[in-house]
Amino acid sequence: MTDTDVEVIISGAGAAGETLAIDLARRGVSFLLIDKAARPFAGSRGKGIQPRTQEVFEDLGVIDKIVASGGEYPPQRLYTADGPIDRAMTDMTGPTPYEPYRMALLVPQFLTERRLRERLAELGHAPHYDHELVGFDQDDDGVNARILTPAGTRTVRARYLVGADGGSSFVRKALGVAFDGATLGVRALVADVVVEGLSFDAWHRWGRGADDQLMLCPLYGTEMFQLQAPIPFDVDVDLSAHGLTELVRERTGRDDVMIRSVPWASAYEMNARLAGTYQAGRVFLTGDAAHVHPPTGGQGLNTSVQDAYNLGWKLAAVLDGAPERLLASYEKERRPVAEAVLGLSTRLLDAAKQGDINRKRDVSQLDLGYPGSPLTLTDPLRSAGVLAGHRAPDAPVTGAGGLPTRLFSLFRGTHWTLIGYDVPAGDAPAARRGVHVHTIGERGDIADTGHHVRDGYGLVSGEWVLVRPDGYVAAVTADLDVVDAYLETHLNVTAAALPRQDAVSAGNDVVSAGNTTS
Repeated sequence: MTDTDVEVIISGAGAAGETLAIDLARRGVSFLLIDKAARPFAGSRGKGIQPRTQEVFEDLGVIDKIVASGGEYPPQRLYTADGPIDRAMTDMTGPTPYEPYRMALLVPQFLTERRLRERLAELGHAPHYDHELVGFDQDDDGVNARILTPAGTRTVRARYLVGADGGSSFVRKALGVAFDGATLGVRALVADVVVEGLSFDAWHRWGRGADDQLMLCPLYGTEMFQLQAPIPFDVDVDLSAHGLTELVRERTGRDDVMIRSVPWASAYEMNARLAGTYQAGRVFLTGDAAHVHPPTGGQGLNTSVQDAYNLGWKLAAVLDGAPERLLASYEKERRPVAEAVLGLSTRLLDAAKQGDINRKRDVSQLDLGYPGSPLTLTDPLRSAGVLAGHRAPDAPVTGAGGLPTRLFSLFRGTHWTLIGYDVPAGDAPAARRGVHVHTIGERGDIADTGHHVRDGYGLVSGEWVLVRPDGYVAAVTADLDVVDAYLETHLNVTAAALPRQDAVSAGNDVVSAGNTTS
């Protein structure tokens, strides 16, 4: 016998699971977000928030609170025989009209996830901890999930199940999906520590080889540093304050740096692995359940968040009547990204072994896109400017009412966006459900102040840009019939369609012990 049905069950309440939950919540999709842990993750592990993820967090309504929770990466301070040398961690400069976020943020993972939970609470939802997925089966119409709760085992029926349950994913293992890859021959420790005797203005690094390095990075928003160091495979490492103080003394030669407390610590072996598939019927894998990376380059959490951001709108669209085949594009788009990120992280690990931890634009994830996606409508005659499959740039514009705004503000939300550049008055297409239309030109509703839209997108008069809900360009065309055919094919959306009447309230979570709201 099943408890109350939902549309989606999300197993795993880390950054990927929380991101997916936020996206579903704002779309009126009922879901259950569970985690087998008794409480939220308490460590700093995934501390880097890359520029593309910052754009995602802006759309989800959480960027300002996440920025306020941390800060930009500090300079790297390398201690040498000739004295300390400060170096920038990245070669990227400040924001542009097209890329408003260009610098990586340093925010401890537990604070990022806390801000996501706060946003989820604003939408009327919360994760359910101490709820472990212990089994599931699926049929043509849905999934029956068995969940062990403090009140006993419950069975919940859902249309879809998403495994966001980490590198040791129960969902992946239960599906029998391979997790091929390699261990990388590196064992390391990471710890959140309170330190005495070290300034908070730099990422401190000692040692240059694969075995003698030690780094202490300030965790802005806290009083702690994150300690990172390679460690031998055959040694039991003392993770106490005393033990880590001795490690610091051994690798730095300094007696004045003392570890006063260790709120969280972990010793682990680095892996690079990729799931054999991201989808098995009505069950999906996302985040670390689908791929694990070495931590170099700060790619893991970011890739996981963007997996969930890609999957969320597609699940909601299919639940709202779009063709089921739309869901197949999730793996076709995200798997190549994971493959590229695995390669990048591994190369950066090899560089870090030689003492090079500088970061270039390739870690920003701003240049990732979906040119080979079945959702990308390529125009063979277009070779310059923004192409279908690219990330949609931002640009400052002015509303017809006289107030300045941005393209990202027009994109923000759950809708598609269609922008006509220098189109004649009255040339806007008929209304479509879930598509916001804006025109630039005579009697258009926005003005291209400074020609940033023209220059950033490479548009000419009469062209239209169709932007997906996740901020990627679906098509650039001068033919609105092409847009009509695209929306009808992929979303079953036609002109002047009636709006959906949502039957599910934003607070319709399922919980254990007979409760009906979060």
